[in-house]
Amino acid sequence: MQRPTDNVTVRQGDTAVIRCYVDDRVSRVAWLNRSNIIFAGRDKWSLDPRVELVTKGQLEYSLRIQKVDVYDEGQYTCSIQTKELSRTSQVFLIVQVPANIYKVSEDITINEGGNVTLTCLASGRPDPMITWRLLNPSAEPLDGEEYLDISGITRTQAGRYECKASNDVASPDVKYVNVIVNYAPFIKDTKSSDPQVGRMGVLQCEASAIPKPEFKWYRDDKRLSNGQGISIQMMGSRTLLLVSNVTEEDYGNYTCVATNRLGIHNASVFLYRPGAANNMSGAVAVSQSLWLLLGSLTCLLLKC
Repeated sequence: MQRPTDNVTVRQGDTAVIRCYVDDRVSRVAWLNRSNIIFAGRDKWSLDPRVELVTKGQLEYSLRIQKVDVYDEGQYTCSIQTKELSRTSQVFLIVQVPANIYKVSEDITINEGGNVTLTCLASGRPDPMITWRLLNPSAEPLDGEEYLDISGITRTQAGRYECKASNDVASPDVKYVNVIVNYAPFIKDTKSSDPQVGRMGVLQCEASAIPKPEFKWYRDDKRLSNGQGISIQMMGSRTLLLVSNVTEEDYGNYTCVATNRLGIHNASVFLYRPGAANNMSGAVAVSQSLWLLLGSLTCLLLKC
């Protein structure tokens, strides 16, 4: 007589106990694995030191396997024989293995607009599920499993990517890939100045770029350098042009140029005469008002 097969699930490296119970009518009992005898009665046939019997009195005849590995997985049979009949109790040992990421992409640097494929390969039993996230403030899951494809990458997609492999056997395995996106300079902020004659004028220019931008200052077509009342300071992604002891000839338009190997961007920065900046803003406002008035009159004439 054969009982239905039971399952015992254990994690790799743990101890498995496969239960079998007998009664006092038993004349012979044995443990087998894949038709190989492990124990016959209390005599051990297996040479594996990890395997031992668990007996409590005469009613239990269980098998203990220490430091279980994947090759221990399979069917184990407890064979029991009495004077009247023989029966078997079968147990299938399932060995689970925690998720392990064994290959992940190296950190990568790429130019904006390029295509990127990030790789994350993992093993485990059952097969692990692989997920990706870009660790920006939202950190939302990305569409990708073993391979994460990014087409036409932008600067906003730069950052630290997280690959997580999980199969609920143990804590997920996590690895990271840093992606740096190079892009041409973009001047995102300028600050003009309106110093009085004899005072210092400070012009500021700030650019965003990877690799870090190099800055140059021009007055008309002439490149400026340190000396003769001019001081240029470089502060990472920002530059300052300091004009000491401003004269009438110093007022006017200056050009900030930011460059790296991917491109160039420039912007105008002004050294205004005192009050000129406010007058210019007022002139712009008056001009806008006149255009609005003209538009209203035209609309009335055309009966729109």
